[in-house]
Amino acid sequence: MKPTVIGRSARIRRVKLVGFHIDFLDTLTKLNKLALVLIPNEITMNGNSEHAFLAGPRSRWKEFLFSLQVLFQFIKGFRNLHFIGPCITIFGSARFKETDVYYQTTEELASQLGTMGFAIMTGGGPGIMEAANKGAKKSGALSLGCNIELPFEQHPNPYLDRMVNIRYFFVRKELLRKYSSGFVIMPGGLGTLDEFVEVITLIQTGKMKNFPVVVMGVEYHEKLMRYFESLIDQKTVGATDFQHILFTDDIAEAAEHIRNFTEKSPDKHVPGNAPLWILGERKIAPKP
Repeated sequence: MKPTVIGRSARIRRVKLVGFHIDFLDTLTKLNKLALVLIPNEITMNGNSEHAFLAGPRSRWKEFLFSLQVLFQFIKGFRNLHFIGPCITIFGSARFKETDVYYQTTEELASQLGTMGFAIMTGGGPGIMEAANKGAKKSGALSLGCNIELPFEQHPNPYLDRMVNIRYFFVRKELLRKYSSGFVIMPGGLGTLDEFVEVITLIQTGKMKNFPVVVMGVEYHEKLMRYFESLIDQKTVGATDFQHILFTDDIAEAAEHIRNFTEKSPDKHVPGNAPLWILGERKIAPKP
């Protein structure tokens, strides 16, 4: 068998595989565009497709098209986040400035977690999110943003290696939990509280295991701590239901809490399958 024939055959196979990769991605893109075109404009503009979905029953056709959009959003998240490795997601208000103590604490904590080998993920915006991504960059760790599309535009902060925009809240929340080894809750508003309560509910019900949650800012969260204590006193939750949660102001203590729990779940630290060029996948690396 001639070597030139083998080489030519390999090149042909590679061309065919590349063609499959292009066709696969093109098909996904067309399905998503089809769903956007076929659903009336009044329920897709300004993020209102989720509002229309939650408003009540619709035609089977509209529900099917909405399902395609949701599927596409999940695939988009999988393709962008699958190879990030061990990751800690940090939540908090977008309203804190660089001079605020919570901003500075977040930056320092994110930097320390980065030196421990964790990528840092946020919503990608300003305030606490910017501080966390800035700290990640300072330590040389991977810095990620997973943003939610809203009617008002949120500009990404300048410390991101990759930004992923997700259309639906519930898709974004599942992606953050799937690809995180733990959460850090900084002072914030309803969005931060929503992420916090949902993840501790999943921990309590056994859907997530060995998932550490650090709540930074004891004074800020004092009433929340008292509320949790009252739940235990009233026996509406078990005494061990909150063992994954640490309320603290100490950065070293927060980092140690995360380390202790993540070491119990080594599978969470094992990278997924290697990127496949046939699917256009690439491992994300920190930008200089």
